[in-house]
Amino acid sequence: MPRIIPIKDLKKTSELSALCKEVKEPVFITKNGYGDMVIMSMETYEKTMFLNDVYRKLEEGERSIEAGEVMDGFDSLKEVRTKHGL
Repeated sequence: MPRIIPIKDLKKTSELSALCKEVKEPVFITKNGYGDMVIMSMETYEKTMFLNDVYRKLEEGERSIEAGEVMDGFDSLKEVRTKHGL
C-alpha cells in the first residue's frame, strides 16, 4: 500500500529518509490534499530505473519480432563468434 504524507512532514528529514528506506517504494507527498511530489530512496530509484530499462529493451525486442527482424539462434551465435574471433 502506498505511503502518503503531507508536505509539512518534509521538515522531518531523518524520519522521512528512514521511511523511504523502510518501505522500499515511492512515498507520495500531498499539498492541500492533492498529490504534489514523489520521493524515494536511492536504492528504490536505481531499481526503478533498471526495471524501466529492461521493459524498454523488451518492448524494442517485441517490435523487432513483429517487424520480422529476427535471426536463427544458431546463426546469431556464429555471427558473434566470428566477430570476436572465437
